[in-house]
Amino acid sequence: MKIVIIGLGKIGLSILDRISKEGHDLCIIDNDVNIVNDLVDTYDVLGVSGNGASYDIQMKANVDKADLVVTCTSTDEVNLLACLVAKKIGARHTIARIRNHDYYNQINIMKEELGLSMIINPEQEAANEIARILDFPQANKIDTFAKGKIDLMEILINDKNLLVGMTLQQIRQKYQCQVLVCAVQRGEDVFIPGGDFRIEAKDKIHVTAPRAEIIKFLDYLGMINSKIKSVMVVGGSKIGYYLAINLLDSGYKVIMIDSSKERCEELSLLLPGVTVICGDGTDQELLLEEGISQVDAFISLTGMDEENIITSMFANSIKVPKVICKINRQNFVPMAEATGVASIISPKSIASNRIVSYIRALGARHGSGVVTLYKLVNDEVEAMEFNVRNAERFEDIPIKDLNMKKGILICSIIRGDKSFIPSANDYIKEGDSVIIVTNRHIIEKLDDILID
Repeated sequence: MKIVIIGLGKIGLSILDRISKEGHDLCIIDNDVNIVNDLVDTYDVLGVSGNGASYDIQMKANVDKADLVVTCTSTDEVNLLACLVAKKIGARHTIARIRNHDYYNQINIMKEELGLSMIINPEQEAANEIARILDFPQANKIDTFAKGKIDLMEILINDKNLLVGMTLQQIRQKYQCQVLVCAVQRGEDVFIPGGDFRIEAKDKIHVTAPRAEIIKFLDYLGMINSKIKSVMVVGGSKIGYYLAINLLDSGYKVIMIDSSKERCEELSLLLPGVTVICGDGTDQELLLEEGISQVDAFISLTGMDEENIITSMFANSIKVPKVICKINRQNFVPMAEATGVASIISPKSIASNRIVSYIRALGARHGSGVVTLYKLVNDEVEAMEFNVRNAERFEDIPIKDLNMKKGILICSIIRGDKSFIPSANDYIKEGDSVIIVTNRHIIEKLDDILID
């Protein structure tokens, strides 16, 4: 496909990095000529410098022949105008990154009027992910498939966990739960495990199943804790605002700290149910004074990764039950994890996951294309959901007899209202949703899991 990315900030660059290895005809547009030149050399793509909403610039980038235009500049209005121009001159599909809450609330009208294929708000998406984690604090991270029918959870195995020393086969025999361990991170190593794989302390395991089954499994392990009721948030950013609305609606008590007096005054008006504190969120005395040691969860959402890591480390040190840290720079993640910060969210990664899902689905729209895609284990593993629209290569063939590539695991099949972990004798049928995990291959359509 011919894809044009307008705006090479965090999200635009993340998308470029993700899809540059997938054989697309790529062009980038950005106002900064130095950024364009550097990325053209790095990724071997066509680059155009200038205003991405300009007709002349878009024609220079051959937007009229584009299958997809993704607009990720720092300005919502530019993104919308760029999509409108692109659609008018012939681009088949457009995606706009929109951060303004007022615009985002008009999403359906805007999509229809502007011909947008997708509107994505990274901050709203990040807030939604944090809310899911707070609902299930035993998990470091939670992703969902099949419209919420299947969860994918990352869980840290501590020294006292009952799973330590057990193989996956022993776990299935003992606990009899419909839960599948589909990926394991052990230090810097990543595994797509088989039945003889043995769990060790400090492993991060990724389990997939309907939530009820995961709850039952964790209950067997004694990992079901009391529900979170109070939350302290450092950083009154857009994510903090969206999150606070979500938490208030769910009945949480929320304390929010921000260093800007003007922002605090604004938040006090917008969020009357939130206790808003003006102060330095890295000041330990302030945090203690405002009750960090009594809250059930602490979330650091400032614009500085370093500040978020420092405050999260402090929250961990005083045993706050659940700590969530926003980090955008991927190279900071291992450092944060080494200090004990387990739940890390990245708005740019969340947004790029959704856009890359759309790109892969678009590339395979006449077959069984990607519906949902998540990156796991520091982006080394992909978990994907496919709707099976063409099962010719799978029909009437047991999974054990499929000629599948190595490094691919079929995690779950959703058939109608039922979901199950497939056995060796199960089949993939037309109309199913199938979830797979891989750490070796780029999978654009379900057929790609098979050896040609």
